[in-house]
Amino acid sequence: MKTNFFLIAGLTATLAACNQNTAIGNDREARLDPPAEASPIEPASSALQNVATALVKPETMSAADIAAIGGTSGRCVYSLTEVGFPTVVYEPGAQAFVKLNGKLIPMQAAGRDRYVSGELLLTMRTLDDEGNAGLQSQEIVIVPPGAEDELGYRGYINCEN
Repeated sequence: MKTNFFLIAGLTATLAACNQNTAIGNDREARLDPPAEASPIEPASSALQNVATALVKPETMSAADIAAIGGTSGRCVYSLTEVGFPTVVYEPGAQAFVKLNGKLIPMQAAGRDRYVSGELLLTMRTLDDEGNAGLQSQEIVIVPPGAEDELGYRGYINCEN
């Protein structure tokens, strides 16, 4: 009985720190690994060159990526989860940055909730519900150059930066 108590106490203490990792994806020890460098900023034409459209998926930006694009102040942040790092950072009606294929791709507004970079298209639609933390739900659709299908994702938006 006493052994079970110590085993359970040890497991509880181990799991208590699970949400303390600040590394992207929480899959490494942030305090031991060197800080991530910012991803290159490239237009879609070069960032997605020779990449199969089926492999193009939105990626999470690191703190270095966010700094490289000028931060989030005055911009909206779209994340796949309410507590995750952003995938898209944008100014409504102006400019957006999306991370695809390990590159930060600047996009220009092409209408309401539409952004383009060459043949890459990103559209957004605000949904009528919100997450557990109170963030507004949003859907994004990414259409890579030459794609036969579009890629849709649901996540959360925060425009209070």
